[in-house]
Amino acid sequence: MTSITHHPTDETLAAFASGTLDEARSVVVSMHMSFCPVCNNKARRYEAIGGALLDRTSPAAMKPDALQKVLQLIGTDLQAPAVKPEGLLDHYQLGKWRWVWPGVRQRSISVPVVSNIKVFMLRAEPGIQLPHHKHTGYEWTCVLEGAFEHQFGRYGPGDFDEADETLEHKPTICEGAACVCLVALQGNIEFQSGWGRLIQPLLRL
Repeated sequence: MTSITHHPTDETLAAFASGTLDEARSVVVSMHMSFCPVCNNKARRYEAIGGALLDRTSPAAMKPDALQKVLQLIGTDLQAPAVKPEGLLDHYQLGKWRWVWPGVRQRSISVPVVSNIKVFMLRAEPGIQLPHHKHTGYEWTCVLEGAFEHQFGRYGPGDFDEADETLEHKPTICEGAACVCLVALQGNIEFQSGWGRLIQPLLRL
């Protein structure tokens, strides 16, 4: 497997482990972790730390049906199997691929939209340079196939790109194979060139 060089921040992994990330961003982080044993182990350590802190807190009253639910789990295999990347989206409905830009297609993923965050897959053909743009919110991306590059380096399978509204970039798709990414996008994309702003109302980004 290609070496993974771009990872979520430690703050992101800690938020994922504590369950405070929204579902949209959690899906993209989970996808990265399915490629990356380093981040997977980090998240498990954060979970253990959270459990230790929980043990030190004052006890709280349990719900009336808590014991019944635990008893129902007796004999159930609680060990979660290793999740393969292609299985992480099984619980969601995938839309059809549709045109958004010459050589670029997008398909929706039925993750519930909260706080104007949508999740989708993006496929771009080799050699294409996406327009210079920025975002009104954040854009978290995990590469599934192929690769792209911008001013912060090359991103191949498993790499994670954690961008926010302060970043402007114009990614170029690397030669060799189409690049397929899983993306959680908050807000909108804003093209920065005059030509890009002119045609933006015609596009589906």
